[in-house]
Amino acid sequence: MSTTPRALAAVTLGVAAALTVSAAPASAAARYTPGAPGAGDPYFPDMGNGGYDVGHYDIGLRYDPATKGIRAVTKIKARATQDLSRFNLDFLGPLTISSLTVDGHRASFERTGAQELVITPRKGLRKHRHFTVTVAYAGVPQPVNDATLGTSGWIPTADGAVMVNQPFGAATVYPVNDHPTDKATYTFTLTAPKGHTTLSNGDLRGTWTKGGWTTTRWVMRHPMASELSMLAIGKYDVLTGRTGDGVPNLTATDRAQGVSPENARKFHRQTAEIQDFQASMYGRYPFTSTGGIVVKGGFGYALETQGRPVYDLGRRPGAIPSGALVAHELGHQWFGDSVTPERWADIWMNEGFATYSEWLYAEKFEGTPVQESFDAVYATPADDGLWEGVVSDPGRDHIFDGLVYDRGAMAVHVLRQTIGEKSFHRLLKAWPAAYRYGNASTEDLVRFAERLSGKNLDGWAKAWLYSEGKPAL
Repeated sequence: MSTTPRALAAVTLGVAAALTVSAAPASAAARYTPGAPGAGDPYFPDMGNGGYDVGHYDIGLRYDPATKGIRAVTKIKARATQDLSRFNLDFLGPLTISSLTVDGHRASFERTGAQELVITPRKGLRKHRHFTVTVAYAGVPQPVNDATLGTSGWIPTADGAVMVNQPFGAATVYPVNDHPTDKATYTFTLTAPKGHTTLSNGDLRGTWTKGGWTTTRWVMRHPMASELSMLAIGKYDVLTGRTGDGVPNLTATDRAQGVSPENARKFHRQTAEIQDFQASMYGRYPFTSTGGIVVKGGFGYALETQGRPVYDLGRRPGAIPSGALVAHELGHQWFGDSVTPERWADIWMNEGFATYSEWLYAEKFEGTPVQESFDAVYATPADDGLWEGVVSDPGRDHIFDGLVYDRGAMAVHVLRQTIGEKSFHRLLKAWPAAYRYGNASTEDLVRFAERLSGKNLDGWAKAWLYSEGKPAL
């Protein structure tokens, strides 16, 4: 969000000199205004903030199993997008801040509302200025338990913790501008007692042990939405290698899950094989490393955390993800992670293409034609709850419902039939390439598909994206 400087009224030459000395300080003071306390998303009005753009998060975190708590320092590099008198970060839960500085100078702060950390620097920050916020804090993080959207954020495990953040869990672990439109690069420096494994997004850039504590450093070099950041601390078996395309591949299985070495190797191979298959359809893999982490977290879902999905398989000891589930979460790396929706209402663009990735996997590896997968879902009776709601605007409490996943995938398939095979397969590569590392809306996708195919898609979009009910074929 930015503001426009107030226009100065013209004054006569005789009065101007008299006004110059007295009016300048008042004008300068008026120039600085607070950043907005939200990003303007109607589903989550408290999420995100205005007035600045984050470029990088550098998160140093030490976990102590004796207390289940953390000590952390988060450094945020950002650029002001307006003349800022103060600005907000999102920060949730009982973590206690011990110091907070802006460009090395102590700044005043207060915590208000649902999740607002309001920061007032010693001096206003001019528009376009780059600045650094450093926050030191400690305590025992608490997860978010939402009645309809489930558990997210910092989730304790038997021997550590997992951080999974969709849609709003990141602020339970670090101060953040928590909205998908403010992507940033990340560095995680994680410390735990020797014998514990620490894992995160991106590339492993160092491991060292000192005084009985082991530290790892992870670097995500491509912009990432905060809801896609992750970390895992505990006792894991780790495998490393490369995909057939040469992308570094790191998979890990929680020892508490009881995965056999044979199944761990199968999961590792499957991850590489499916990613290479998807790269042949969707274009170059958008990140510098891949993999996956099987956890025993008790939250019961998988999440497309950027570059390295997390899989919690619930009460299934020894289990590894199915090929379809791996295909879903790796499909997200193009659709949802690299290209991220502008609004939470557009989440079908993540889940529809990821579910369609399952159908493509089933056709390639299991012999089930995509049309057969479509027909099975379309056979759901018209009075079933699946057909309630609007795909492109499901509502805050329904962003993880079947209309987003299954009807989203059906919309993708009907788009394929509407524009033809050649245009559709061009679209699968051209769309994630055109919006790589950025954000897009449903309207962007419709217009893009129209330009690429040369066809008017108003009818398809109205029936499958913008209307409630079961469309006729």
